[in-house]
Amino acid sequence: MKSVPLTAYPRTLGRRAGAKKLREAGRIPAVIYGGKTKPQSLEVDRKSLEDLIHHSASENLLVDLTVDKDTKAKRLALVKEVQHYPLTGKVVHIDFHEISETEKVTVMVPVEPTGEAAGVKTGGGVLEHVLFKLKVRCLPKDLPEAILVEVSHLEIGKAIHIGDIKPPSGVEILGEKHISVLAVAAPVTEAEEAAATEAAAAATGEVEMIKEKKEEGEGAAPAGKAPAAAGKAAAPAAADKGAAKPDEKKPADKKK
Repeated sequence: MKSVPLTAYPRTLGRRAGAKKLREAGRIPAVIYGGKTKPQSLEVDRKSLEDLIHHSASENLLVDLTVDKDTKAKRLALVKEVQHYPLTGKVVHIDFHEISETEKVTVMVPVEPTGEAAGVKTGGGVLEHVLFKLKVRCLPKDLPEAILVEVSHLEIGKAIHIGDIKPPSGVEILGEKHISVLAVAAPVTEAEEAAATEAAAAATGEVEMIKEKKEEGEGAAPAGKAPAAAGKAAAPAAADKGAAKPDEKKPADKKK
């Protein structure tokens, strides 16, 4: 992979308030770490970075980072993480991982199928993308933008595994060899689709019935227990039973 030039500047404003001011001024907060130097807070021009990401053919970006007023002329780095606003998608922060030209790096690389699978073309099957990325190890100069996998020979029920993929020169693909990367599944028939729809509807109906029974059970009084109101009404009655009637007279005391 060819590295692209990018200029960065030492960050002058820190913390959340400082980061907000940077973004308002058209700069993006960044950090570079790795190598033999301590992590350094940076800031980069928003437009330059967004243009770089927009024109890149891969998620992996290799940059020759020039830091203003730095003792090093250039620092080779991988774009490790790009943070975006959830709603607008604008870049809010970027991480650079400094690397060496002579040391191998381990990176996740996207997988791209090429050609049309025979099982899809003639059998009406569906191409399933089991793994979208593969872990590779190589020197920075050999880092591929993507791993291309030819699928034209793939019939229904067949799969391409990690061990079946021939990596580019200088690249080692990591992972268990038996794990599937791409496969062609048989087409779903109308009967199978209808059965799946009925099963989903039946499951939904069972859930609703259980919910209704639960709501009915919550309103009923527990078995063997009288309602609270009846219990309260019975208490005064029990008290009145033992009370003396007003017409009854106590027997006269006997004279000594």
